[in-house]
Amino acid sequence: MTEQRRPRPRAFRLEGDQTVTAKATPSTDDAGTPSIEVVEAEVDAFALEAAQLADGMTGDEAAVEAAQADGMLRRYVFSWGGVFLSAVSGLLSLALTMWIWGVVEDSFRHSAILGTLGLVLAGLATVAAIISLTREFRAIGRQNRIAKLHVALAEAHASDDGKAARERVGELCKLYEDRPDTGRARALLNDYLKRIIDGRDLITLAERNLVAPLDEEARREIAGAAKRVSVVTAISPRALLDVLFVVGQAIVLMRKIAEIYGGKPGLLGFFKLARSVGAHLAITGGVAVGDSILQQALGHGIAARISAKLGEGVLNGLLTARVGLSAMAVCRPTPFIAEKQPGVRDVAPFLFGDKTKS
Repeated sequence: MTEQRRPRPRAFRLEGDQTVTAKATPSTDDAGTPSIEVVEAEVDAFALEAAQLADGMTGDEAAVEAAQADGMLRRYVFSWGGVFLSAVSGLLSLALTMWIWGVVEDSFRHSAILGTLGLVLAGLATVAAIISLTREFRAIGRQNRIAKLHVALAEAHASDDGKAARERVGELCKLYEDRPDTGRARALLNDYLKRIIDGRDLITLAERNLVAPLDEEARREIAGAAKRVSVVTAISPRALLDVLFVVGQAIVLMRKIAEIYGGKPGLLGFFKLARSVGAHLAITGGVAVGDSILQQALGHGIAARISAKLGEGVLNGLLTARVGLSAMAVCRPTPFIAEKQPGVRDVAPFLFGDKTKS
């Protein structure tokens, strides 16, 4: 029995991603035939994973940023439509002011007490209007801040910019500094900001610790709204009531999701939010991420065979869930990086007859 010869130690030279072996004498096997050993370059699993994470946001993330630019980040420049609305608003304000001033003057003609009371009430109305407008503009500014933070975090993650990531994560913590339920997550992120962590990893930690709990709350709101719409539509006797209830639930759902992520939109802010949600639905073609038209058409068809009203309830529930998912995408301060973007089946599995996840 011949003793098997052990291979000699060899040296390798690394040149970038290629591995070059040093020349060595070929070894022989038991039969005396020279054996050739081939050394192949191995793929860096960590680099591949980082590239996949960086490229994973380019799909729906582009739609989200386009929807935000068309809605919440939209700046109203000079246009004839804007001039018309401004002129009409100015005329209505002038007419209202003249009417109030006339009422105050007539009150003074009748009695000094009535005139003083009317003047005080007019002053209170003016102060309330100024405070309301101030809150409205602050709410719009907060929405713009969230949308800009979303875009900045996406850019910092794509470029792996550590400095930019630290600044944006710090802004994210300040955004929720008035929320006691986020205190523990903010303290943890502030501790991470003092450590040496890569930009992408820091943004991922911020998403998992601070934004993921908000995602769960938003999912519960979407599921609840979809369930209410499907049930009410199935038992409602009038189509007009169905339409009013679906529209009302969509409005309430968009406002709640915006409040969950810190938006708190007012009247004008809600119009911009609704524009962003509508733009996102139009850009994505009405198809939610992770779902297909075939699945939903089959689900609606099966329900429609059982009952026409039940089929309408399922369809309206699907539409409500889609609106909620679009609002979730445009109101979220961070892009979906570590967390998977949910679809209709994830937030409302009961619409597909899946009882295990509901």
